[in-house]
Amino acid sequence: MSRFVGTETEYGIATPSNTMLSPIVTSTHAVVAFSLGERCASQARWDFSEESPLRDLRGFDLRRYRTVPVVDPHALGVANSVLINGGRFYVDHAHPEYSSPETSSAFQAMLYDAAGDVVMNRAVELVAENSQRKHSVLEHHDPCPPLKIYKNNVDGKGASYGSHENYLYDRAIPFEEIASGLIPFFITRQVIIGAGRVGIGQHGEKSGFQISQRADYIEQEISLETTLNRGIINTRDEPHADSEHFGRLHVIIGDANMSQTSNFLKIGMTTLVLDAIEAGVDFSDLAVANPVAEVSAISHDLTLTHNIVLRDGRTLTALELLDEYRKRVSPQSDEDLDVLKEWSEILDLLYKGPFYAADRLDWCAKWQLISSFIKRGVPIDDPKIQLIDLQYADIDPTKSLYHALVRKGRMRTLVSTEQINRAAWSPPKGSRAYLRGSLISRFPDNVVQASWDSITLQTSRDQATKIKMPVVQSLSAEAITAIDTASSVKEVATILSQWLPVTTISLT
Repeated sequence: MSRFVGTETEYGIATPSNTMLSPIVTSTHAVVAFSLGERCASQARWDFSEESPLRDLRGFDLRRYRTVPVVDPHALGVANSVLINGGRFYVDHAHPEYSSPETSSAFQAMLYDAAGDVVMNRAVELVAENSQRKHSVLEHHDPCPPLKIYKNNVDGKGASYGSHENYLYDRAIPFEEIASGLIPFFITRQVIIGAGRVGIGQHGEKSGFQISQRADYIEQEISLETTLNRGIINTRDEPHADSEHFGRLHVIIGDANMSQTSNFLKIGMTTLVLDAIEAGVDFSDLAVANPVAEVSAISHDLTLTHNIVLRDGRTLTALELLDEYRKRVSPQSDEDLDVLKEWSEILDLLYKGPFYAADRLDWCAKWQLISSFIKRGVPIDDPKIQLIDLQYADIDPTKSLYHALVRKGRMRTLVSTEQINRAAWSPPKGSRAYLRGSLISRFPDNVVQASWDSITLQTSRDQATKIKMPVVQSLSAEAITAIDTASSVKEVATILSQWLPVTTISLT
């Protein structure tokens, strides 16, 4: 089946000129400024009516209240913007969050994840312009001072925020098989996808450097929670698709990556492992004795020689275990072959030592930069080292250490700046995101509300049409052509009614 994937990134946010400002307020400024300043449906509300974040894949529902079905797009703390690339930009847990559109490959997912940085940088520019004009986009609030935004996962004070992945999977596969097959892979893939972090422990209470930003915050094998008691496997059962046939694997054990190689492999390797599980490949012999403890143990071992104890008593290093997974997956496409080739090369480089992969992986690049200062006598707990950690994740290309490495040819890239910019302003073909993004672009004033699997268009003064999109795949070429050439929103609604379920809604 087609493996549709997508990412969600909560960005770190700061106002250097006023550190006492609430991040809820500043994040809302960022989203609303972008929504009003760019070509998106600034008045479109996000439709929560069919979302169920507390429904568990294990068969129960922890819902203690009903989610508010529709939210004001400019409301403090819950501001939302539906993007013309089919994604979403909103406030979540006091952070500006970007959710990529649904994509149909690891390469496309990596590209549209990077597009989120473009969206954030544009929001920063618009907030700065408003600040200069002493204009506030929020009623009863002062203008927001200039922002700094970081693509990281920790604030250095004990808080961690998420970088999540989402994978469509076959509902016929028992959840227990998916979980058991993925746990050893998830705890070890951090040696390839880790972003690197200064500080050991949730509050950075111990000096040192580790591979992953999220490792010290994983506390259970399996959990529904995403902000506390976080699990290696998250059990949220919210498919945003045909729930009878598909589930959505919501992955929270991963870092926000600047490296395109890390991001490509994060999605690509996981997709191949899911393919293998669905094909019946057995990974039971790789079960780990104490997976939760191993997450941080692997992250703290920069030599990559830590022995993971398996349930059957054998021991393997993270690299050896990842190599076992690599040998058992089966490529089905040219992109799969690219993933396997890069996966194999990275393992070979890491066997030699982390600096051999410093031009491809985030944690290796960051550790190499920090090591150069340590060699000059700067202690690991010096504020200069912490600044390197933060500046690496700065999304401003003129300030970011990651972008400086790219300019100097010391960090490989897989796509151009031009490709990333295009992805920020145009939807991917191959999924329903194309329809969502196209309608936002062409008829922004007519989009009343939207969600991942529906969009509501105002077709007259007192009437709207809600279009359901239960299938993640894109519409046929014939349908897309008809929609792209339609002259009015009413004509679009009529055309869509031939292919998708629609409901007429009275606005009076």
